[in-house]
Amino acid sequence: MPETSPVNVEEAEWTIPVEDGRLFAKTWTPQAPGAERAAPVLLFHDSLGCVALWRGFPARLASATGRRVIAYDRLGFGRSDPHPGRVGSGFVAREAGHAVPALCERLRISDFVACGHSVGGGMAIETAARFPARCRALVTIAAQTFAEDRTLAGIRAARGEFQDPANLARLAKYHGDKARWVVDAWTETWLSPDFAQWTLEPALAAIRCPVLAIHGDRDEYGSEIHPRRIAAGRGTAHILPDTGHVPHREREDAVVGMIGRFLAEA
Repeated sequence: MPETSPVNVEEAEWTIPVEDGRLFAKTWTPQAPGAERAAPVLLFHDSLGCVALWRGFPARLASATGRRVIAYDRLGFGRSDPHPGRVGSGFVAREAGHAVPALCERLRISDFVACGHSVGGGMAIETAARFPARCRALVTIAAQTFAEDRTLAGIRAARGEFQDPANLARLAKYHGDKARWVVDAWTETWLSPDFAQWTLEPALAAIRCPVLAIHGDRDEYGSEIHPRRIAAGRGTAHILPDTGHVPHREREDAVVGMIGRFLAEA
């Protein structure tokens, strides 16, 4: 349910060893009865994102849901170690098989809620499909399920914008000297011919938990076909009016409230 009064949230930072380096993670634990027993929310960031770019959302979500919230920087992003090379066309599914088990082991997570923004939503879907007995619920925010023309057009436009050193410098505030790699990992992977046939349909067919798919009606990186595909026969698609690609920032109160109500009933 939506939060009715502020709940103190305790923050902690973690280092997670994985095959190719170390991941940076952060947790927000509400100081409320039952918080340690409830399945925590595992956040997957978008193509240019990191823990810091979730801003105040994780703390708000922890307070509203009474659950621990966990966010981490993928390898090559934010405060995690540099990625050793190219991410490859299978990077969305690979995250579920490589990073998630390491996070669960280090943070002693059994069951969890998978929640992701944009391509992170795809990673949340792959995680829910890979761990059907452990994933208690799935939330996607502005996720894509295939390489739609609208998505690719938005990425081409962004690739041109990042030729401006000022735009790259703004991204470097969060990713340091990994910023150029971060941009290329997004644009060159999605625009590669190898990625053209990518789809989440097999993963969606394997999901067994309740689903909430949140999307903005003005999302420049994906039409409403995506949340409707994600939710079809599995849950609810909620389309936010006058909202673009970052609903949890543009309409934070609404998104926190929706997720809180969904998890209270899941």
